[in-house]
Amino acid sequence: MTQAYEPVIGLEVHAQLLTKSKMFCACGTEFGLPANQQTCPVCLGMPGTLPVVNRKAVEMAVRTGLALNCAIRSKNRFARKNYFYPDLPKGYQISQYEAPICEHGWLEVQVGPGETRKRIRIRRAHLEEDAGKNVHDAGAARSLVDLNRAGTPLLEIVTEPDMHSPDEVVAYLKALRDILMYLGVCDGNMEQGSLRCEPNLSLRPLGQQAYGTKVELKNINSFKFVKDALEYEIKRQTKVLSEGGTIQQETRLWDTEKGVTATMRSKEEAHDYRYFPDPDLVPLSLADEWIEDLRATLPELPAARLKRFVTDYGLPEYDAGILTSSRPLADYFEVCVKLFNQPKTVSNWVMGELLRELNNAGVTAEASSVSPEGLASLLRLVEQGTISLKVAREIFPEVYASGKPPEQIVRDKGLTQVSDEGALEKLVDEVMAKNPAQVAQYRSGKEAVFGFFVGQVMKASGGKANPGKVNELLKRKLTG
Repeated sequence: MTQAYEPVIGLEVHAQLLTKSKMFCACGTEFGLPANQQTCPVCLGMPGTLPVVNRKAVEMAVRTGLALNCAIRSKNRFARKNYFYPDLPKGYQISQYEAPICEHGWLEVQVGPGETRKRIRIRRAHLEEDAGKNVHDAGAARSLVDLNRAGTPLLEIVTEPDMHSPDEVVAYLKALRDILMYLGVCDGNMEQGSLRCEPNLSLRPLGQQAYGTKVELKNINSFKFVKDALEYEIKRQTKVLSEGGTIQQETRLWDTEKGVTATMRSKEEAHDYRYFPDPDLVPLSLADEWIEDLRATLPELPAARLKRFVTDYGLPEYDAGILTSSRPLADYFEVCVKLFNQPKTVSNWVMGELLRELNNAGVTAEASSVSPEGLASLLRLVEQGTISLKVAREIFPEVYASGKPPEQIVRDKGLTQVSDEGALEKLVDEVMAKNPAQVAQYRSGKEAVFGFFVGQVMKASGGKANPGKVNELLKRKLTG
């Protein structure tokens, strides 16, 4: 009988903080500049330089810790983590070790609609500086180093090994990313490396309490790649164990092109880094009043907002989940509902027409060329019978592309819906007069022919007839 194994997964996430300057110097943090343009003696690790802590990064760390239900350690300090890479100019990284700024938190996630929410424990969240970036040119026999990123503030968020499937990991990552973006502490851009994750995975026989040998997967930068890498690694480890082999503790890289993991290096233990308190930085002492002041700045977070959207607006949980996944999108929806108080209608348009245009343009809701006022105006034109729902959907891409008010586009294109009963009655009479056979069929009980009459009246009106009034008139005249 084949042995069944349970995956045990923990996660380390590195979130790049949205500060204007680096963690310990005044250099900027802008992405995409020419190599080594954002450097100074401090972040280059020159002898005799001294680091100075970025207060804004500390604020962002505390706000994130509070949002993740962490205890904030009022007395915390920085340590030196010693290792030698080409992109680490000092030969050590300033991080936190025995006294992290945030610890013992949790985040609840939901893997699928209707499923029970699961609490993932957060062991710690600590501040540190980022390393630089090695640049490998496939056409050259050398590698270069770009130190623009060296010294950028990071918050490393470490979970307990509480996840047991790739889907749970992705759900946690998405929930965490949403919170970081709601707080405005990280832009969540995984492609640019603003959010990087390193899963730790081991397998153990079902029912066994002891953990198996842990393998770390390094610096994965998309939800899809995380899921693919974990699924591959679970299969690889299962095969090794089933054939009587042993798992080596190591760090592996995910090869996106080949769809496999490959050995990077043997896994270091904490003692390999020779941590010790950084002698250039005094311990941080955070006043309780200051921490509580920061707590007061927290926005309504995604889970609470989702629940409120379901309760206050009567939305399905699916709709509420999409709308609250982005703070700008949730804000857009709420402004629109204040202007046009039909939450489900607004939700349908935001999730459908608006999100399609935003995705096509590669922007988020705050950059939408259709304001909430513009969308509400379009929906009122439909509600008032000025235009049909079909016309509204047809002109929305033009409203988005041009930024013009919907009323102007409707007026310029002559799309105003015909609702005048006298004009519509004349059209209905003409259609009935031209189609006596179909009139006779309907009156003999073949009600399916009713759609034919609706289509003919709409055609005769150039698509401008009010469908509701057309239906009403046809029923009255055909049965008369």
